[in-house]
Amino acid sequence: MTQTPLPSDRPTPLRFPGGLYGVTPGWEDTDRLVAAVRAAAAGGMRSLQYRSKHPDRALRMAQAQALRAVCSALDVVYLVNDEWAIALAVGADGVHLGRDDGDIEAARTALGPDAIVGVSCYDDLDRARALLVAGADYIAFGAVYPSTVKPGAPRATLDILRQARDLVAHLPALRPAVVAIGGITPDNAAPVAAAGADALAVITGLFDAPDITAAARRLAAACA
Repeated sequence: MTQTPLPSDRPTPLRFPGGLYGVTPGWEDTDRLVAAVRAAAAGGMRSLQYRSKHPDRALRMAQAQALRAVCSALDVVYLVNDEWAIALAVGADGVHLGRDDGDIEAARTALGPDAIVGVSCYDDLDRARALLVAGADYIAFGAVYPSTVKPGAPRATLDILRQARDLVAHLPALRPAVVAIGGITPDNAAPVAAAGADALAVITGLFDAPDITAAARRLAAACA
């Protein structure tokens, strides 16, 4: 197998930024959420995904708008999970699509050619290959470690990340990014980045940390 380059050898630029990719917890308190995002950005978070499964669409819209404003002010790339309609309504930079959230073409048509469209690939390299052809801006794999948010999620090994990195290694810039998610913490992030992840998507290990800014610094440093 071709040896995966170390993180410092990564070709640039990426279509989606490498580094720490925060994914919001399902908090109903919007002020708390905004404060946590500010703290994470202060520690080096470069992108954020608003993820909420709350049944109240009005709350989801209000939170999405609030986070759009703070991410714009902090120069943090901002995506919305699942719903490109909300991403469009709040002027997000893009959308993250899971298996049941529609296709890349529909999202791209709705959001425009400059939108970032990221996709979940779970532990499926064939899915990743197909979605790269369809124009994905990043391919996300996980859970890399056991996840408290999705305890039943498929496990994506570090070897899968290495193979995913091989899929994108020779694509022209701006090349798609490889994203890892699931159970990542400041203590276990370094091997994930070393295996080929350009970005680390983190929920609990970031936003449940006693010091969010300090956790963000350590997670961001693992990608450097």
